[in-house]
Amino acid sequence: MPDILKVYTFHIRKGVTFTDGTPCDAFAIKANFDAILENRARHTWLEMMHLLEKVDAPDAQTFRIFMKAPYWPMLTELGVTRPFAIISPKAMKNGSTKNGVTAYVGTGPYKLTKVVTDEYAVFEANENYWGEQPKIKRVVVKVIPDNQTRILALEKGEIDLIWGKNMLDADALNKYKDSKGFGVALSAPTSTRHIVLNGQNPVLADIHVRKALQHATNRVAIAKGVFHNTELPADTLYARSVPYCDIDLKPYEYDMAKAARILDEAGWKPGSDGIRQKDGKRMELGLLYNSNSVTEKTIAEYLQHEYGKLGIKVSLRGEEEQSYRDNMKNGLFDMIFNICWGMPYDPQSSMAAMRQRVYGDYAAQLSLPDKAQIDAAITEIMSSTDPVRRQELFTFALTHLHEDAIYIPLTY
Repeated sequence: MPDILKVYTFHIRKGVTFTDGTPCDAFAIKANFDAILENRARHTWLEMMHLLEKVDAPDAQTFRIFMKAPYWPMLTELGVTRPFAIISPKAMKNGSTKNGVTAYVGTGPYKLTKVVTDEYAVFEANENYWGEQPKIKRVVVKVIPDNQTRILALEKGEIDLIWGKNMLDADALNKYKDSKGFGVALSAPTSTRHIVLNGQNPVLADIHVRKALQHATNRVAIAKGVFHNTELPADTLYARSVPYCDIDLKPYEYDMAKAARILDEAGWKPGSDGIRQKDGKRMELGLLYNSNSVTEKTIAEYLQHEYGKLGIKVSLRGEEEQSYRDNMKNGLFDMIFNICWGMPYDPQSSMAAMRQRVYGDYAAQLSLPDKAQIDAAITEIMSSTDPVRRQELFTFALTHLHEDAIYIPLTY
């Protein structure tokens, strides 16, 4: 492969300084990359970290990245905050960030002037910013974990804005949409709320069970009843608006009679207690959700009731976020709530991570008969320099995942 496809040369803007006065030149950028590479193992969820071979700075205005192979999403991934936020080398600990930093010092339009961990941070306009000065001179960002407390703070005028996904439940959003005193703005879909089915579970290893669950999931009712249509029903893992994902996939329509027929024909018959069973296995599944999410708990209770009509016993378990994520990563679940990574990670970065234990995708897909083919397609996607070929490979991988029914899309 020609080296020109594996070496990126950046010419650094002159005159840019960090807010502590340190020049942001190629040497400072190299110091940041050296720190990231020292801690590479922590960032391997990002495919670029597997392919980044080395960096150098031949002079103050030139920075180069050397890759082991061509990687078309590289510029996109360089633009994400984690792990590529560039800080002043003076804020590092002995030239490293592995054990934290001494301060948060960047080059942006604002400088951090005060921070109280888990409470608030104060940002003030950076008078030495190289670009246009911000019109708002001071911003205070408050950490308010509880949904109801956030709402009360907004209504009391203690905060001016609540921003981000899952920061307000649908009832609150609906209330504010019709209020004269508040405004609500919603973006186009950026990610997909879904449930991951673990194919290593003996019951879910049967594709007929997975397809029955697809047909037994009323996405329209969830979108309307839980989200008041602020989130729309999802038919596929990624919305068609996501690059490379506007492909022809047949949705699993909501049809409880069809779901029951699929299970009957596959040999899953109701027992004396109404729970289906086959070859001594009872159709008992656990659904794991993030206990910090009121929305996930509400959907989980709804699906428990709906799937119960089919003779599927679903046990619900809510865990705090870190425990929930640890179980997801290690494949310790039957069914689990998840959400696509969103822009700019989708679909390339999130699909690249399906090939390793980053989230629950790897464990869920491990028993699929076409797992090796899907992984091979994803691997080729990452190094392909031909957008037509990339589309062919995305279509192949996404079609197989859809037909394998390993994800139950809920809402966009």
